[in-house]
Amino acid sequence: MKILALAGGVGGAKLVDGLARILPPEQLSVIVNTGDDFEIFGLNISPDLDTVCYTLAGLANPITGWGQKDETWHTFQTVAHLGGPDWFRLGNKDLGTHLFRTEGLRLGKRLSEITLELCERWGVKHPVYPMSDDPVRTLVHAKDGSTLGFQEYFVQRACAPEVEKFEFKGVESSSPVGGAIAAIEEADVVLLTPSNPWVSIEPILAVPEYLERISQKPVIAVSPIVGGKALKGPAAKMYHELGIQPCASAVANHYRDFLNGFVLDTIDADELEKIERWRIIPLVADIVMKDQQDRVRLAEEVLAFSEMVLNRSR
Repeated sequence: MKILALAGGVGGAKLVDGLARILPPEQLSVIVNTGDDFEIFGLNISPDLDTVCYTLAGLANPITGWGQKDETWHTFQTVAHLGGPDWFRLGNKDLGTHLFRTEGLRLGKRLSEITLELCERWGVKHPVYPMSDDPVRTLVHAKDGSTLGFQEYFVQRACAPEVEKFEFKGVESSSPVGGAIAAIEEADVVLLTPSNPWVSIEPILAVPEYLERISQKPVIAVSPIVGGKALKGPAAKMYHELGIQPCASAVANHYRDFLNGFVLDTIDADELEKIERWRIIPLVADIVMKDQQDRVRLAEEVLAFSEMVLNRSR
C-alpha cells in the first residue's frame, strides 16, 4: 500500500516520521505546505519544509519540534545586539539551510530541486515535495482590518490578532510539482496529517489540480484537535474566531466533501455518531504523540485503518 501524506508543521512532521520508520521510501511520499514561506535578511525561509525534513533526518530540535537540535545562536544574538529585527529566531545551523536554499534559487534552481538536494545530503530517503515551485504566500486578514503575512501573525504577533479570513496569494497562478502529481496518481491512500486545516493543509489543496486528483483517492484525515484544543499551534483559536466550535468533528466537517476516513482521539469519542452520519468511517485512537514510540504506534494504527478504508472503497 502506497501512502501520500500532506503535511505542515510539527504535528504533521511527527506522524510522517512515524510512517517513515515503518514504510520504505517507495511506499511513502510527502507534499509539504509552502504557504508560510517568507523572506527575511534576503533569505528564503521554508519553515514547514524544514520542519518535515529536519524531523525525517533526525536533526529536529526535540523540545520545540522546529529548528535543529544542539543549535547555537551567535549570529541571531549579534543581529539583536545591533538593533536588527530579532522576532524570527534563526539558529546558526538553520542559517546554513537558508543560505543554501537562497543561493540555489538565485542560480535558477526550483525549490523542489533544492529540497531534493538537501534531503540527499541529510540522508532522507522518502520523497518530500514542496506543494509548488511557485511562490504562494498565506495572508491573514484580521478583524481589526489589518493584513499580515503568516509569519508576522504567527511569530511576531504570537497569533494575537483575531482572524477574519485567509488568503493564499499567488495560488491561482501556481502549478503543482510534477513529482507530487505522480505521487498522488500512484498512491493508494491520501493521508491528511494532524496539521492545521486552515493554514497547513488548505494551501496545498488550493494549488490547482491537487484537490481534483486527491478527491479520486480514498482520503483519511487525522485530527489536530483533541478535547477542543489544538495539539500544537493556533488551529482551535482560528476555528473559534471564524465562528466554528473547535472540536474533532469540526475538522472532519472541514474535509467532509472528499473525506473517507477520520482518526480522532479517545477523549472525543462522543463525536463518533456525528461523523458516522456524514458517512465518514471513524477510528478512535490515542493520537497524542509524546515521543518516538507514540509516533510509530499511531503510524501503525493509521496504516491498519488505511488498509481497511481502502478495502471498503474498492
